[in-house]
Amino acid sequence: MSSAPAAPPNAKAKGPLLPETYLDAPSQRLYYLSLGLLCQAIKLFDFLHYIASTDSSLGLCKKWLMVDFIYCVILSNLRIPRLNHSFSVVLLQIACLWFINGLLFGGVSLNFGRGASERDGNLDVINDLPSTSSGGFFDFLGLSSSYSGSNDAHLLGQHTVRMSPISTAQLNPSGATFCLTGSSDIALVPILLNNTNPTYIRYSLSSLDDTNVEHFDVSSKELKAIEASRLAAMQVVKSTVPSKVDDDYDEYDDDDEREENSSNNERLHSSLQRTQALNHLRLTKPGRLRLERVMDSSGIEARLQYPYEVLIAQCPKVQFVDEPTAAEVRCAGQDSDHQLMIDISGVTPLSLRWFKMVNGRRESFLVEGIEGDIGGPKSAEALPRQRLAYQSLRIPLSVSTSAVGTHVYALEEVSDAVGNIVRVGSDLPSVESEAHATTTTRSFQVLRRSTMSFKTCGPGQPTALRIGGEAGLTLYASDADTFDLPLEVTVAYKPSEADGSGKRDKPWVKTLTTQQHRRELMLQASSPGEYTIQKVKGRYCSGDVLAPESCQVVERPLPSAEIEWKKIHECSGDTGVSASLVMHGTPPFQVHYRIQRDKLPAQDISKTFVTSRGELTLQPERSGHYVFSFLHISDANYKKVDLHGPSIDQIIHSPASADFVGDRGAKNKRQLSSCEGTSVDVEVELKGSGPWNLEVQIVGPKSSDTMTVRDIETPRKTIQVPIPHTVDKQGGTFEIDLVSVEDKYKCKRPVSVPGVSVNVRRVKPTAKFYGENGKRHVTVLENEKANLPMRLTGDGPWKVRYHRLESPQQIFVAKLDTPNSFLGVTDKGMYEIIEVTDSQCPGTVVSEGSTYRVDWIPRPFAKLSKHTNATFESYNGSHILAPICQGMVDHVDLDLSGRPPFEIMYNIAQDSDTGGTKLIDQPTFNSIQPHTRLQLQTSNPGRVYYEVKQIGDASYPLAKHRNAVIPRSERLLFEQQVSMRPSAYFKNRNRIPYCLNDQFIPLDHLSSDGTIIFEGTPPFKLRLTIKNVASSLVDHRTIETYSSMWKIDLPSYTFQAVGPYLIVIDSVSDASGCDHASLDPLGSTIWVDVAETAAILPFDRREDYCVGDVAQFQLEGIPPWSISYKINGRAHVQEAKTSPFSLAQLQPGEFTITSISHQQKMCKAAVTDLHFGVHALPSAQVGHGKRIYQDIHEGDQAEILFTLIGEPPFTFTYQRSEPVTRKGGKPGKVLETHTVSRIYSKEYSIYSALEGTWTVTSISDRYCRYPPAQPDAALEKQKR
Repeated sequence: MSSAPAAPPNAKAKGPLLPETYLDAPSQRLYYLSLGLLCQAIKLFDFLHYIASTDSSLGLCKKWLMVDFIYCVILSNLRIPRLNHSFSVVLLQIACLWFINGLLFGGVSLNFGRGASERDGNLDVINDLPSTSSGGFFDFLGLSSSYSGSNDAHLLGQHTVRMSPISTAQLNPSGATFCLTGSSDIALVPILLNNTNPTYIRYSLSSLDDTNVEHFDVSSKELKAIEASRLAAMQVVKSTVPSKVDDDYDEYDDDDEREENSSNNERLHSSLQRTQALNHLRLTKPGRLRLERVMDSSGIEARLQYPYEVLIAQCPKVQFVDEPTAAEVRCAGQDSDHQLMIDISGVTPLSLRWFKMVNGRRESFLVEGIEGDIGGPKSAEALPRQRLAYQSLRIPLSVSTSAVGTHVYALEEVSDAVGNIVRVGSDLPSVESEAHATTTTRSFQVLRRSTMSFKTCGPGQPTALRIGGEAGLTLYASDADTFDLPLEVTVAYKPSEADGSGKRDKPWVKTLTTQQHRRELMLQASSPGEYTIQKVKGRYCSGDVLAPESCQVVERPLPSAEIEWKKIHECSGDTGVSASLVMHGTPPFQVHYRIQRDKLPAQDISKTFVTSRGELTLQPERSGHYVFSFLHISDANYKKVDLHGPSIDQIIHSPASADFVGDRGAKNKRQLSSCEGTSVDVEVELKGSGPWNLEVQIVGPKSSDTMTVRDIETPRKTIQVPIPHTVDKQGGTFEIDLVSVEDKYKCKRPVSVPGVSVNVRRVKPTAKFYGENGKRHVTVLENEKANLPMRLTGDGPWKVRYHRLESPQQIFVAKLDTPNSFLGVTDKGMYEIIEVTDSQCPGTVVSEGSTYRVDWIPRPFAKLSKHTNATFESYNGSHILAPICQGMVDHVDLDLSGRPPFEIMYNIAQDSDTGGTKLIDQPTFNSIQPHTRLQLQTSNPGRVYYEVKQIGDASYPLAKHRNAVIPRSERLLFEQQVSMRPSAYFKNRNRIPYCLNDQFIPLDHLSSDGTIIFEGTPPFKLRLTIKNVASSLVDHRTIETYSSMWKIDLPSYTFQAVGPYLIVIDSVSDASGCDHASLDPLGSTIWVDVAETAAILPFDRREDYCVGDVAQFQLEGIPPWSISYKINGRAHVQEAKTSPFSLAQLQPGEFTITSISHQQKMCKAAVTDLHFGVHALPSAQVGHGKRIYQDIHEGDQAEILFTLIGEPPFTFTYQRSEPVTRKGGKPGKVLETHTVSRIYSKEYSIYSALEGTWTVTSISDRYCRYPPAQPDAALEKQKR
């Protein structure tokens, strides 16, 4: 039958069912194939759901059988080009799709098991035995007669007997409470059903006082709808929980209660048993719910369990009465009797839990027994039905405003008499800075009363006011809350008494406001008088006025002065003017005046007077025509008030004066020093009209002289003053003073200025190093500072210039303060003093002590001992040591210089695989002797390099000089070649088979058996020992090879006896001359097996075997073996690598072994007497191999039929287990087991009134047993 997509001729003639004018053929193919792909995607989704579910029904299979059939039929009728197939192809498509649907959804079962293996006819090794499972090979839609519950072809079928259980129903099993928040709210009351599939549920709903009773019937369809809506609501709640925001609570928060009921339901669902189910009743109004009847689908009424009823009331509610405001503020001490009104409703008596928080400190309260005017019992258990009532009450909550700060009152939860608890608020871990309020919270700020007073003004401390200006008055609030700002301050003004001018201001009262968040208020006073704070009021609260509440503002007059001029006349004429001033105002006074000489620019000068009277004397230093005038006057209140005072015009002849030039020293005297010469130069400055005559006095220790210098033309003159003879000879101090000066007008004026003190020294300072000749040297550590002792004379401080003779061009300068100072240097060498200068004079250097030597303690170093056998290589500075074999002990002797003990750190490196060197260690060893021994590393073969990196001794310990590394060019280097010890080992330890009289040569050149690997330097010399274990004959052979791999090839040796031979590597040597390394006992030996012919013997002489039994044989010879055998005349060959050898019998019939060989199928031996028969395994069926389900009632019995297949007599074992819960499920716990023997018939029946599932576990006939007995321990060991 052809499957080509070719349509019949008549179909081609007709064309597509949908004309191509409406939709072309490619689009039709695309759309219809897309529809098919969508169907297959939905089918895949159903398949995944089918796998995850526990439903084993064939509904999905039948559904997709129909869908695929319709799809293929419609496709055939549409006649779409290239998709239009023949009728036979359409049938084949439908069959394929049906087969796939059966495989996916349980309609088709494929059983691959022992039956297929039996038909194969081949035997296999025990390790490759197929599993003995499954029954029939194919089953479609459960119609096969050989369907097995155990999937075992030999033990088919099962018979399940089920007893009808007792149905029960329990209302509200968890004892939860329910309430309704409003008319649109619902309550879901759970009902726990056991062994019940209800068709309808009847319940009654009465009012709280049982005055009105209603009955309702709920069908199974309605129950499923309620459950579906409940699950959908739970999904919505779960999806919205993460995005839930703590908004202000507007109504009544019953989420906590619903979440609690939801968690109760989840716990119930998770703890349900296999026979239990949970349904819910949906209620929309309060009342008493009583469960009346639950009817099962079988028509049996379920037994109702306590409790029979549950009470559904309206949820309790609580909230504050007044509408919340954004921010409520109260004043301290205000409204002591203020109350917050609360509306509370519910089934009384009610309990309310609330808390208050004042400035973050929380207090919790619980109020119980809240109810109206109803008497009777108070507890829910004692409440009669007619006393339960829903009440709405209004209760007060008193608040206190005595504490300043933030007050928060919050309602937490309310509970009613039924037990419903509604949490209406949440904990407030912290209080925000701004007040907040909701329907369940009230918060307000309690503010302190503000206080206001004048700052820096009060009685006895008036504020000054300038004429035409303003005075700033500061009003300060010492206590004011931020929330109460800004403040409103009422200030009253009362003018002062009228002055002589008759001007008088009017009194006034003003209200001033502070700036935002400021506690100070500035009042600008422009009129004198009294300013008084009358009252202060904040944004919310009235305040208090503190003292000083009044401030007096006084107006200050303008300053003025009375001035009287006087001329100053001396011998040279008018030398200046003086002015007497009487000033009026508030001191201190500052007078500004102007001096103008000739036509030069005027000079403005000011002078300050702290009293009301002052004198001003003006004597210019230069002569000329001067004009003196006063400009302004200032006092404490006014600045630069015009001063219209008199001016004076005067021709001034300035008086003569003289003074020394230069800075003054101690005691206001100028200091001079003289180290040599008979006179000193002194510079003087002259003022007045020249030329001048100057009289100078020279005061010595015992006498004084006067000298006159005449006709000095310039204002500055350097005069030479002779040194007194006594001072000039012995040294000392004398003074030079100015006595008088005479100008060109012959007006002589005495001069009284500090003189000049001259210190005359006749001894020069000296400098030298301290120490005797030949002993002026010091030895210090390298780069350590050395302090050289100095001896200085003269007056300090001294400045010493010195240099190092090794680098004389580099000059150093040191400043020393004491005669016995030390000169600090850091370099080694000879230091020399060049010159010295003290504080006054340059000095001389003492030649006998001008030099000082500084030496360094030499660093330790190491060198190879002269007794060390080494060759020095100049190109790299390394010492080449004699080569040595790996593992031998070797050392080098080192000579050390320095101060013991010594520390030596050295690097050890070795050639790397990349061509360079790698550092393998950096050890440090200690030595207390100058001659030490360094152990060399010989554990690893190769070129080993040693480099001494650091050496420390007592002077230069490594702990303190870790960074002092020996320069690479100065390091001690030596190296050594460590030769590898030769070794040899067999590449593998496989036993090598040989036949008798074979030469000891390779049998298989491609195999690595008998190959020896050499390590070392070729050529190699190998010594072998060949030992015949049976005869204890030993033969020694020696070979020499240049290759690192050698396969045993000894044609001169022939195996003369049968048995094992031990080949041992005795020794090996190479070109290095080193002894070989220790040989591995395992790697240096192999075994050779020499045999004649192979043989096979059975373990037991049985004539009958069963299918699945394992026949074991002992093999003689050298593995591997080749066994030839026949099954029902068909020849087979099996390879065996170990003995014993096992064969599993997989097909009934005649089994015969014909031959066996070993040694790569050599030495073949014929077998003539090894054969036996193989019998088929027996089988048993329950209910003719079908899965039977039978429901019985108490007192009835069920017949269980067993069918036996095989050779009688039979013995079989059956068992009863817990019933199968669903189709395709496995039996549960085994309840009982029985064995029946010696049955000669093919069928056997039993009768039982018990519930359970009957299956056969084993059966035996005349020859065989199924399941077979477990293999023995030897076989299990072979399998492993």
